[in-house]
Order: sequence, then C-alpha cells, then structure tokens
Amino acid sequence: MVTAACSERPLLEAPLFGGTDPGLEDGAHEWQPRPGGWRTLQLEQGVWKDEDLFALVEWTGAPACVADVSDSSIALVTGLHPGGDRWQAWLNVDNAAALLVEEPEDVDDVSLWMATPGFAEAIGRKRAELDAEVSADAEAALLWASAAGVQATARQSRGRFTGPALQPR
Repeated sequence: MVTAACSERPLLEAPLFGGTDPGLEDGAHEWQPRPGGWRTLQLEQGVWKDEDLFALVEWTGAPACVADVSDSSIALVTGLHPGGDRWQAWLNVDNAAALLVEEPEDVDDVSLWMATPGFAEAIGRKRAELDAEVSADAEAALLWASAAGVQATARQSRGRFTGPALQPR
C-alpha cells in the first residue's frame, strides 16, 4: 500500500499510523518529500479502510490518496479532498477486470474456465463496468487534482473520456 498526502510533517507522525501496530515502522518506508509538500509512505502490510483516508485528510487538512496494490500488477487508487470530493481509479484495468470477474457457480475448476471464451467475455463485461465508472470518478479526480495544486486535463481515448492527465504545477 502506498499513501501520498500534502503535509509539513512526516506521515508516520499521523495518529492514524501511530496506534495501528507496534511493528508498523518496521514495514513502513517514507520516501523523500516531493515538490508542493507531497509526502509518500509505503506500507508493506496492513488493511486500508475508507475511514483511514478520511483520518489522514483530516490530520493533514489537505488532499491525500492511497494505492492499494494487489498481485503487484494492479492497484485501486482512492483520492480524497478535505471538501469531501472522492475518486477511485484502477491502475492496469485489464488485469483488474480479470481479477474482479465473478466465476459462474457451475464452474468446478477455475483454471480450466480461464482458458474459455466465456472467461474472455466475462472480462470484457467487467472491463465495461469499470469503464462506465471512469467518467464520474475522473471528473472528481480533476477537481481533486486542481485543489491539490496539480494541473490536470482530460484525456480522450477512442472517442471517450478516460481520465485525467496530471502534471505538477
């Protein structure tokens, strides 16, 4: 899990991280502060809950985001602004769709099902569901990025809005 937030102080000083686990600091790595006051904290283990992001934003008084990495090839990134604007986006959405697809009840061996056209069709449907969520979350991400001091512009891919392109100010 990777967390990023604007803060004058190291993120490990946030009450959220102080009381979580006595050995937390052993599995935590704070990166060098970035331009604009952004700090990044990588946690090797732990469970991230929505209320944790709210607590971090409340502590910093600034936007924050968390990337919950799965299988080291995909991540669900959630961003939150102090005003309550929230967004989510999958990184490596094709792999995310394959991971999130629900297997049919009549499947005895998932590994065999994964080699069928039915699996490919199920991934296509799941990808379409994830794509349908992009517009609303991308709009929220643009507002969030602007409030965080990041210049953001909409990107088009194959005639549809796919999300923000972010550039530091």
